Amino acid sequence: MVLCALDDLLFSVKISTAAKLLGAPVYFERKAEAVIDSVREKQPALVIFDLNSVRMRPLDAIAALKADPVLSQIPTLGFVSHADAATIAAARGAGIDEVMARSTFTERLGEILTRA
Repeated sequence: MVLCALDDLLFSVKISTAAKLLGAPVYFERKAEAVIDSVREKQPALVIFDLNSVRMRPLDAIAALKADPVLSQIPTLGFVSHADAATIAAARGAGIDEVMARSTFTERLGEILTRA
């Protein structure tokens, strides 16, 4: 199962549509304060973050996940505007496992969901 910590309706629809076509289970967490608890409870194979989301506070969630000895082993992937170098660097500093441009994420979505 993939847990998606995002509040962007467009990407939620893209992910859920791809997941349905592939038969891949996906859970969406849209409350920033609930991300860590959801990861702890669901133990997903992958956590996806919209790194440009202000409301979801993805950098805080990533840092908290990676600081937890149990949760730190869960792979994380974030998508971001390719021109947002500061957010990319901050996400890497917080410990994210993989960062992709939004366009690359969209192109590779099927592969991402399949491998998770």
